[in-house]
Amino acid sequence: MRLSTQSLQQRLNQQNSHQQAQRLPFVLSLLVALLSGAMFSLSLAPYGIWIIAIISPAILYAQIRSSTNSKQAFVISQVYGTSYWCVGAFWLYTSIHTYGDVPVVWALLAIFAMGLGMGLFHGILAWLFHRFMGRQPFAFAALWVIQEWLKTWLFTGFPWLFVGYAFTEQYWLSSIAPVFGVLAVSFVAVLLAASLVEVAYRRAGYLLITSVIMTAPLALWLINPQWTKPKDTAPLTVSLIQGNIPQDLKWLREYQLKTLEIYAKLTRDEWKQDVVVWPESSIPMFQTEAWGFISEMAKIAKENNTTWITGIPYKDDAAYDPAIHPYPPFYNSVIVLGSQAGIGTDTEAGQLYKKQRLVPFGEYIPFQGMLNLFPNLAGMQNLMSYSRGSAKQAPLGVRGRNMGVAICYEVAYPDTTRKNAIGSDFLLTISNDAWFGTSAGPLQHLQMVQMRSLETGRWFVRATNTGVTAIIDDKGRIIKQAPQFERTVLRGEVQAYTGQTPFVRFGHYPILALTFLLSLLSYLAGQANRQTKTIKKSRF
Repeated sequence: MRLSTQSLQQRLNQQNSHQQAQRLPFVLSLLVALLSGAMFSLSLAPYGIWIIAIISPAILYAQIRSSTNSKQAFVISQVYGTSYWCVGAFWLYTSIHTYGDVPVVWALLAIFAMGLGMGLFHGILAWLFHRFMGRQPFAFAALWVIQEWLKTWLFTGFPWLFVGYAFTEQYWLSSIAPVFGVLAVSFVAVLLAASLVEVAYRRAGYLLITSVIMTAPLALWLINPQWTKPKDTAPLTVSLIQGNIPQDLKWLREYQLKTLEIYAKLTRDEWKQDVVVWPESSIPMFQTEAWGFISEMAKIAKENNTTWITGIPYKDDAAYDPAIHPYPPFYNSVIVLGSQAGIGTDTEAGQLYKKQRLVPFGEYIPFQGMLNLFPNLAGMQNLMSYSRGSAKQAPLGVRGRNMGVAICYEVAYPDTTRKNAIGSDFLLTISNDAWFGTSAGPLQHLQMVQMRSLETGRWFVRATNTGVTAIIDDKGRIIKQAPQFERTVLRGEVQAYTGQTPFVRFGHYPILALTFLLSLLSYLAGQANRQTKTIKKSRF
C-alpha cells in the first residue's frame, strides 16, 4: 500500500511538472492572448480565413487550461476578449471619429472602453470555466455559446463577431444553421478547437467524440435536406437602387432635395420591374415633409404596375400626446407603395414596418429615463430618440407575396429575423453602412445576412446606400452583388419560398438547452473531481 501511495504521488508530481513546463511566463501569456484575440477578425469577412476561427479559441483554451488559478485565467481571457473586440469591431472608429467628430484620442479610448466591456464576456467565461468546470472541452464550448447568446439581448445586445459567422460559406459545418442556428455552428467549431488542444494532453478521446458529433453537419451537407422549397410562382424582378450618398451630406437640409433627385433619376428606367427598392434613409426627412414627392413616386409606380419599397423616417402624429412625451413618436421604417402594395392602416396608401432593434446612442439614448438623476445630464432627456416598433409585426404584402423585413442593425439579431421570417415568402433588409466607410464593418454585416438566409431558408434582398447591395438565395449564397461606393442599380430576381426550417420553428432553444445542460454536468463533474483530489491528498 505504501509503494502504491508513493507511485501515485510521483505520478501527480510528474503531471504537475508537465503542466508547469507547458506554462508560459505570465507577461508572455498576456501577449499571446492579445495576438490570438486580435487575429480572430481575420476569420470573418472580408478576409475569410476560417481556420483562424478554430486556431484562435484553441489558443485561448490552452492558456486557460494551463492557468495556475481562476484569477489568472480571467485576466488572460479579458485581454483576449478586449483585443478580439477592439480589432474585430474597429470599424466603429470611422463612425465615431470621421462622422461623429470625436477627436482621435477620445475615439480610440471609446473603442478601448467598448472592447474592455465586451471582453468581460470572455473574462467571466474563463473564470467560471477554470473555477467550476473541471477543464472540459464541452464545458468550454457550452460557455462560449452562452456568452454569445447573452450578447443578443443583455444591455440591448451587440451580437457581432460570432465564431459561427466564419463558417457561413463552409457548408460542411454551416449546414446545421437551418436546424439549430449560428450558435450551433459556433459550438461545434469551439468544441473542435478545444478537443484539438486536449490531444496535446494525451486526452484524444475528446477529439474522437467531437469527430462523431461533426458527422451531423457533414451528413446534412451531403444529404442537403430541403427544409424549404420554391413556391409555384414566378420570381419577382427587382431593382435595388444604391444612391451612394456621402454620410457627411446625407442629413444636411440643403442636400435633402439633391438626394431625392439622385434616387428619382436612378429609378427612371426601373419602373418596368416588379419591385423597386430604395435603401434605409434614402428619403432623409419625415413622410409629412416629403409626402408630395412620395405621392408622385407612388403614382408613377402604380401607373407602371411596379411596387415601390423605400426606407423613411416615419413620424406618427396621430399617436402624439404632449402630456406623455415632448415630441411625436417617430420610427425608422420601411413603406410599401405603388402597384399591388396592399392597403395598410399606418399610412395613407401603403404598408409600414417599424424597426424594432434600435442602435444605442445612434437611434436612442439607453436608460434615458435615468438621466434626471444626474443634474448635468438631465437636459439629454429631451434629445429626440426613435421609438421602437412592435415585436409582433406581420409580413408586408408585395405582389401577392409576403415579405419579412429587417432594417440595418436588426439583421444581426438571429431571433428577431427568425420571427420576422415566420409567414414570409422572402426577406428584405435595407441599410445605410456609409457610417463605416471602407472598413470591414459593411462586409461583416453582409456575412450576417447570408447566415440569416441559411437559418430561415429564405431569399434575402439587401438594398444599401453605399454597399454592399446584394441578392442572396436560401442557402446563403450571394447570387448578385453591386460594387461598393458606386451610384448604381442592381437588377435581379428573387424567388418566393414556402416551408419552415427547424430553426425558424424552434429558434435557439435546443442548442441553449444543450449548452446549459453541459454546463451543469461539467460543474457537477468538476466538483466530484475536486472532492476526489482532496481525498487523495489527505492520504499522504
